[in-house]
Amino acid sequence: MNKITEYIDALPLPEERKAALPTDSIRGVHEALDAEHTDWKREDDTPLGSVTARLENSWPDSLAQGQLAKDDEGRAQLQAMPKAKRSSMFPDPWRTNPLGRFWDRLRGREVLPRYMSRLTKEEQVREEKWRTVGSIRRYILLVLTIAQTVVATWYMKTILPYQGWALINPADMAGQDLWVSFMQLLPYVLQTGILILFAVLFCWVSAGFWTALMGFLQLLIGRDKYSISASTVGDEPLNPEHRTALIMPICNEDVDRVFAGLRATWESVKATGQQKHFDVYILSDSYNPDICVAEQKAWMELIAEVQGEGQIFYRRRRRRVKRKSGNIDDFCRRWGSQYSYMVVLDADSVMTGDCLTGLVRLMEANPNAGIIQSSPRASGMDTLYARCQQFATRVYGPLFTAGLHFWQLGESHYWGHNAIIRVQPFIEHCALAPLPGEGSFAGSILSHDFVEAALMRRAGWGVWIAYDLPGSYEELPPNLLDELKRDRRWCHGNLMNFRLFLVKGMHPVHRAVFLTGVMSYLSAPLWFMFLALSTALQVVHALTEPQYFLQPRQLFPVWPQWRPELAIALFASTMVLLFLPKLLSIILVWCKGPKEYGGFFRVTLSLLLEVLFSVLLAPVRMLFHTVFVVSAFLGWEVVWNSPQRDDDSTPWGEAFMRHGSQLLLGLVWAVGMAWLDLRFLFWLAPIVFSLILSPFVSVISSRSTVGLRTKRWKLFLIPEEYSPPQVLVDTDRYLELNRSRSLEDGFMHAVFNPSFNALATAMATARHRASNVLEIARDRHVEQALNETPEKLNRDRRLVLLSDPVTLSRLHYRVWESPERYLSWVKHYETLSLNPLALKAK
Repeated sequence: MNKITEYIDALPLPEERKAALPTDSIRGVHEALDAEHTDWKREDDTPLGSVTARLENSWPDSLAQGQLAKDDEGRAQLQAMPKAKRSSMFPDPWRTNPLGRFWDRLRGREVLPRYMSRLTKEEQVREEKWRTVGSIRRYILLVLTIAQTVVATWYMKTILPYQGWALINPADMAGQDLWVSFMQLLPYVLQTGILILFAVLFCWVSAGFWTALMGFLQLLIGRDKYSISASTVGDEPLNPEHRTALIMPICNEDVDRVFAGLRATWESVKATGQQKHFDVYILSDSYNPDICVAEQKAWMELIAEVQGEGQIFYRRRRRRVKRKSGNIDDFCRRWGSQYSYMVVLDADSVMTGDCLTGLVRLMEANPNAGIIQSSPRASGMDTLYARCQQFATRVYGPLFTAGLHFWQLGESHYWGHNAIIRVQPFIEHCALAPLPGEGSFAGSILSHDFVEAALMRRAGWGVWIAYDLPGSYEELPPNLLDELKRDRRWCHGNLMNFRLFLVKGMHPVHRAVFLTGVMSYLSAPLWFMFLALSTALQVVHALTEPQYFLQPRQLFPVWPQWRPELAIALFASTMVLLFLPKLLSIILVWCKGPKEYGGFFRVTLSLLLEVLFSVLLAPVRMLFHTVFVVSAFLGWEVVWNSPQRDDDSTPWGEAFMRHGSQLLLGLVWAVGMAWLDLRFLFWLAPIVFSLILSPFVSVISSRSTVGLRTKRWKLFLIPEEYSPPQVLVDTDRYLELNRSRSLEDGFMHAVFNPSFNALATAMATARHRASNVLEIARDRHVEQALNETPEKLNRDRRLVLLSDPVTLSRLHYRVWESPERYLSWVKHYETLSLNPLALKAK
């Protein structure tokens, strides 16, 4: 079989039409397929004329009337996006100087918040009412947290062994030996550091305790006067004037999983009968050429299978500015003015139609709501680690989410996905300026969601959590190391956000959100320092003689004290703060019915195992987060790769490479404490033995076989596994279907395969009209590519070829017209295989 016959055989045509094609040249084949008989100036441009025929025969059900159009040069182009209607969206510079704002206030330049003039009198009354209630609640939280911390810190001060604080006088020590002074002061310096760190950490734990406690009471009572969900009964007709865009920013994601979840979500919307109020936008920032082609294929299949022509759109950005937030901003500038609301989805998000229509109804019932965040439930993973985390978030998560809502009300969190946003105020107020200056905490904002929520609230729009709205789902990382990769990005982003703590106009709640975001990771090095200072104090106590006399004419010695009864009481109270939220969570499950969690016995056993698992992982996370914080301050680069979203186990080699230093630290720490004082090792045992076991726990917990075994035993069972909602069942079914017809090596197939070349050519965008300079550049790109082997062609050069229809078409023509000349390309392609189901749309 010669190459021309082989090319004809690869065309998506009926056999009788293939037989009618000329076999003397590739040019003749394309001219025969060109229904318009376009007169191309160059022979290697003739494939451009056959794009329409190749597309219509490859994906006949995907092309609605008018979807195939012509660009300015007469080339076939797929209308994958609607016509843009541009809006202006620009950021305000950050004002972080509090002294300048104080001076403005003294000169009388302070003005009322901009949003007050927008609200009616009735809306102002409602706004002031819940804001007043929220302020009172937060003052109560502050008093409870501080009071609890003061009492605990006083107990801690009493417990510490060296009680001669009042006798230390630097003036008396000035004339004595320097070493003697150092040894006198050292225990007290260590104790002071321990006490300060204890107060900060206890305050952090206390705030979490009161949040969980109020969430428990909210969920137990079942009534919440200020819940955003109480503002609608759930069956009001949607306003046809208010349309909603479901936007999914993606970047090098698992294509099969992305489009499976999106299809299940869209079909759930269609089941409500409200699909006319929604459009879907897949906003790709992918820069892997193989994934780019796979995304285009998956989009064609999706619109064919759900009849989504004109409602499901796809776009790949060529300039990836500001990562995810820049992708969303780009959508807002081009198409945002056509929609009242947008729902931001993550690549692993799945939402029911009832949840989406419910969010729209909440927006319409609350005209001053800017963002309404749903509470996503984790599901869909099978590794032991992911199933344990799914169970924890499903059992404990509702308490903390309801508690956050209780304290924050309409000045709450936004987590960046599974939330509905009012588009116009987002465009006007939520563009993000880069942080000024140089270094690791300057430039584009990484964790954009908290900042966007703060800007929305600063402009007077409410930010709410619909914690009791069901039907919102996400997936968790499959193993510990993948979670830590994500945590490193979040850590750097939260530390950057703290620079906005003093920005003009920020609401105090969102300043607190920036602070808690920092403490989520800064608590790790603080805890590590607390343990290190405690160990150092024990070393001093064991290896040095106590300094009984701290003043020259002191009559009575100062004896080191040990108060075991107070130590046990403080330890017990700390454990109550840490573990009572878990107990309250399981009480709620028992009260509401444990059947969906495996029954009373299994859910209780699952809770105990999860507590053990969290105890083993806490010191490991502590050390990793400490490294993340230090590396952020040192300016080490953060690489934003897409997280692992399928069940992937950790190899032993990687586990020992990542956890080896922790294992060594645990061994040295344990041996050192055992040599000094076995009693102190007892207190440190949960820490040091967790570090020693870290590589083994990391590997075993990452395995799907272990996770599926616990699933068969009904351990860590969640309602979404016991009785899966239809949208998750559909996601799994479509994922299996997509896996069976997945496309690998997409770039090479876009170069060689007639169908995928037509698709990639029709979806590429030529930014410039024909010119001699452009023609020279295109020829240079093609010649340079063909003069190298495909293996040496890097990612960026492949993207250049893939992004221009003329360049890609010429490359396609050359490799088929002169295969003997470009033998390295032909031989490489012959080593690849095309999934036979990849071109079957149904």
